[in-house]
Amino acid sequence: MQEFELPIAWRPDDGVIAHANITAQMRRYQIPSYEAFLQRSVEDPDWFWKAFFDDIGFHWHTPYERTVDLSEGKPFAKWFVGGRLNWTYNALERHVQSGRGEAIALRWEGEEGTVRAYTYAQLLDEVNALARGLQALGVQPGDRVGLFLPFIPETAIALLAVSRIGAIALPLFSGFGPEPIISRMQDAEAEWLFIADGFPRRGKIVPMKETALTALESLPQVKRVIVVARAQRDMRIDPAREVRYTDLLQAGDFEAPAFDSETPCMMIYTSGTTGKPKAALHVHAGFPIKAAQDMYHLFDLKPTDTMSWLTDIGWMMGPWLIMGGLILGATVFMYDGSPDYPAPDRVWDMVERHGVTVLGVTPTLIRALMRESAEYADRHPMPTLRLLGSTGEPWNPEPWLWTLEHVGKNRAPIINYSGGTEISGGILGCTVLRPLKPCSFNTVVPGVDAEALNEQGEPVRDEIGLLVVRNLNPGMTRGFWRDRERYLETYWSRFENLWYHGDLSMIDAEGFWYILGRADDTLKIAGKRVGPAEIESVLVEHPDVVEAGVIGVPDELKGQAAVAFVVLRPGTEFTDALAEALRALVAERMGKPLTPKAVYAVPELPKTRNAKIMRRVIRAAYLGEPTGDLSALENPQSVEAIKALR
Repeated sequence: MQEFELPIAWRPDDGVIAHANITAQMRRYQIPSYEAFLQRSVEDPDWFWKAFFDDIGFHWHTPYERTVDLSEGKPFAKWFVGGRLNWTYNALERHVQSGRGEAIALRWEGEEGTVRAYTYAQLLDEVNALARGLQALGVQPGDRVGLFLPFIPETAIALLAVSRIGAIALPLFSGFGPEPIISRMQDAEAEWLFIADGFPRRGKIVPMKETALTALESLPQVKRVIVVARAQRDMRIDPAREVRYTDLLQAGDFEAPAFDSETPCMMIYTSGTTGKPKAALHVHAGFPIKAAQDMYHLFDLKPTDTMSWLTDIGWMMGPWLIMGGLILGATVFMYDGSPDYPAPDRVWDMVERHGVTVLGVTPTLIRALMRESAEYADRHPMPTLRLLGSTGEPWNPEPWLWTLEHVGKNRAPIINYSGGTEISGGILGCTVLRPLKPCSFNTVVPGVDAEALNEQGEPVRDEIGLLVVRNLNPGMTRGFWRDRERYLETYWSRFENLWYHGDLSMIDAEGFWYILGRADDTLKIAGKRVGPAEIESVLVEHPDVVEAGVIGVPDELKGQAAVAFVVLRPGTEFTDALAEALRALVAERMGKPLTPKAVYAVPELPKTRNAKIMRRVIRAAYLGEPTGDLSALENPQSVEAIKALR
């Protein structure tokens, strides 16, 4: 894979290292090096988690007695035994009581240009008012509450208020149609639902409420629907079932109850390769803590920072941003709109206007913005921007280097971050204490003991392996909602007592990690295992190719052969000559045996709403097999174009 051969592209200067959170932590505990810090974080979890809590001032209503209990086995570990807390207290009261009530907690901009901001004191008052209203409505601890909302302040407030009273938030993608809402609400047996009347996209209103009402026809168990007037449409309210968000608010104090550390606060559905979506269950002393810890150690987040991620509440990065950012006392900046509307520099302009210091993107977004001139990014110095984050899919070198140069100005490093919904954040990441190579991860996440194994369970270097986690962390899901066996089969059956994450990974000779795609997307051509991202990275080097998706198909000679699907730059004609040029490029870079058997041009690749290419869907559509669950697809129409190629 050609990015393994690229040199160091960014190095930290002395100032970055001196002011990093980890540097301060190492100094405080007299740890001589980052390597020693990593080792201690894994070998001594009692110390590691207590040190983190002490360093950020985390509040336990009742201190925990034991860090982790393994009496039911590693898959069912219980964390911070005996401890009682409410994660929302740590996101709100803790900051107000420490004298930071007037600091900005939440800032939001809508696509139409509206801007709103909440101090920590104001946000606490609003969350308390909604918590009181939800209790008056009849929401009980343990109830599941759907959040079908765009990325607006009320979404963060609802997430906080639902957790605050002991109920379980169920985030739903704002772009869902009725069917995925129905399937998730039914599976969760959710009785309450937040919706918005609509939201603007590219100057038009997306009618969310109509979608929700269609879904509700099949959800008789839903008792009440809370309607947020995002689009300010003149919507009629059915008083028997609906209540306006503003009418639900009840001003007054609300004392956050303390819950056992293992009390559920959220369930997030994530798509499987087969079967129905699975709901990862997360608890008060799980997801919020892991999100904050990753931000503290990898993204170097401080109370003086403004952090933004271009995301949705239905992708784990939405709750991750809200929970972790507020626990650490930073300003969370939310944007509800298209990143290139009304102009291609919308995001860069917002970074400047709102003083964003940490910005999260995806490689897919960068590839899309690269279609326009780099001048749109170059015209914005973005002096406050000190870190970039990326997750969701592997990079290829060209957009990574473009981002470092034109967005980061060769100053702000790209914190590559990989993990998942089921683990509440990262397994692999980057630290500002070490140099960066394009597309790589320069560290495991502190507190995580990760490894790349071959099929026999042996560690490998300089070759593709299977990503596993050998230890435990509190962010790991407490299981799938009412599906114990599927949880065990998915993560704990591949290797004994190891969390098998399902990603292909590689560690190079210098210790840099790479993620090469999902293991179930692996190709085995003429006996050689290859990740699809390796071939895709070569294809997108061609100037006419914007994106690529590669699958393996049965082949009598090789066992499997690669077939490539490419999205071309606007105005490019797909010809036999171009297809042959792309095949030749792969042959030159990867070796003749890995040359794609065929190359097809398609208008778009099937993707989830968090920008992951759905290769299993491409494969099934191309081979005429059942495509399985498509509810997470952003663009289901893309499947028909692939079927037509058969």
